[in-house]
Amino acid sequence: MTTARRRRLVAAGLAVTTVLAGLAVRFALRRGAASDVAGDALYAILIYLVVVLLAPRTRPAVAAVVAASLCVAIELFQLTGLPAAWAATFPPIALVLGTGFDARDIVVYLVAVAGAAFLDKTISARLSAPARLPH
Repeated sequence: MTTARRRRLVAAGLAVTTVLAGLAVRFALRRGAASDVAGDALYAILIYLVVVLLAPRTRPAVAAVVAASLCVAIELFQLTGLPAAWAATFPPIALVLGTGFDARDIVVYLVAVAGAAFLDKTISARLSAPARLPH
């Protein structure tokens, strides 16, 4: 199995886990600053994982820049009011686009994406390392 394929499989498994964790945070925890930050971090991690799924040969630093850019763009898009209007008609859209701008979210996205990239680099290095036989 190629390194890109292994990386994609790991990213897919982590993406499913991240979605489940995000839904748990969204629906099982009380609304507040902690749940908002956790949800934002999981959202950014999911975006990072989607970038890796779509382009598994992309270096972690590049995937991080793309993911962070997408997260910031979506957050800034909330300033238009369109995501809130769309969510009023179709509530699940709020899970993807959010509804209201919050500058704190951008900070959380950047930190979460940086953490995801660090872990990705660490995991990818282990996946691509040659297997060692016991002595």
